[in-house]
Amino acid sequence: MDRLARAWLARLDVELPAARELRRRLHAEPRLSGQEQDTTDLVLTELGVAGTPVAGTGAWVRVGPPGSSIGVRAELDALPVVERTSVGWAASGVAMHACGHDVHLAALVAVLRAAAALPTGLLPQGVVGVFQPREESDASGGLDVVSSGLLADQGVRAMVGAHVHHGVPAGSVSTGAGAINAAYDGFEVTVTGRGGHGAYPESARDPITALARIALGLPGLVRTTVPGMRPAVISVGTLRAGDGAANVIPDTGLLLASLRTYDATDRERLRARVAEFVTATAQAAGCVGTTRVMPGEPVLSNDPVLSRGTDRWLGALGLRAVEPIRTLGSDDFAYYAERVPALMCFVGVHDEPGLGVPSLHDPEFLPPDRAVGDVARAMIAAWLGAADMLAGEDDHVHLRQ
Repeated sequence: MDRLARAWLARLDVELPAARELRRRLHAEPRLSGQEQDTTDLVLTELGVAGTPVAGTGAWVRVGPPGSSIGVRAELDALPVVERTSVGWAASGVAMHACGHDVHLAALVAVLRAAAALPTGLLPQGVVGVFQPREESDASGGLDVVSSGLLADQGVRAMVGAHVHHGVPAGSVSTGAGAINAAYDGFEVTVTGRGGHGAYPESARDPITALARIALGLPGLVRTTVPGMRPAVISVGTLRAGDGAANVIPDTGLLLASLRTYDATDRERLRARVAEFVTATAQAAGCVGTTRVMPGEPVLSNDPVLSRGTDRWLGALGLRAVEPIRTLGSDDFAYYAERVPALMCFVGVHDEPGLGVPSLHDPEFLPPDRAVGDVARAMIAAWLGAADMLAGEDDHVHLRQ
């Protein structure tokens, strides 16, 4: 495996200049969830292959021998964020790669191109690159990829991925066994009252007042529902009511919020508490409150054997393994981890990470060009860790036979 690592790394160095340029092109032309076909076409053009469609606007590519394989995922979609960086290749519209998916895509292209250039027979398993749509959407692209049967059809026995992270030092990678990302649920709250004149609120039923109380109260439900040593958070992302008039009380208002938990019991209890709180708070204002739960991905858990194996390879590929970080972020990579052993690596981007630096989803979040190479090397390290794990499993089976 050492010979493979050296050869793959050498070929990767050849591919990285083009990959960094590709990253900038991807960053300048982001596409929102479900609209990623242009992005898919671009990465496949750079790979020089047609690819096979999956999950609508996604695609997968295979390199290496037939039979069993190890999958590597990168996400295609951007966020509805208006960019506030000053680089010449900044996005100019209402979408932005504010979560680093442009970096992940360019890195995976470099990894696959480098793998395709390796001598025949050097790869012990196939490499299946998955360019996944709709990671940022409630309509999960990861779930659709898993449901498509791709993993079984291509003999995928493990899945790996790498994600840039503002909380990890540059040149470092965090893996960590067990749960590393939270389960996710979305909420759509509608409050219905009765509109009226702003001068006569006593004659109306004001949904804005009720909606504001709900928005302020939702985060506090965690404190009164979940034991303090178990992580959970509720965040409100959207408040919408009225049509721009200062003197008109509207009929309805809308709120969108997210719930993130690590414990299944906490998840169910908080879902119920949110609905109860919305109903009671709206009723106290003379309104009607309804809650629609939009279930999301489960907890993302890293395979412990795969985590240890990857950490052993990181140093050989010029990266540092650091203490695991476990966050209340969520990722539909969790669906892959429910089917096969999986590992998500967090790759550092800031020399001095901390509260003062732009974070994921920030309109100023912009990983440096070196992140493309770091993410690519983390993907290869994770792939090698998975190959070691599968070789050990196969040896065990042979011994039993």
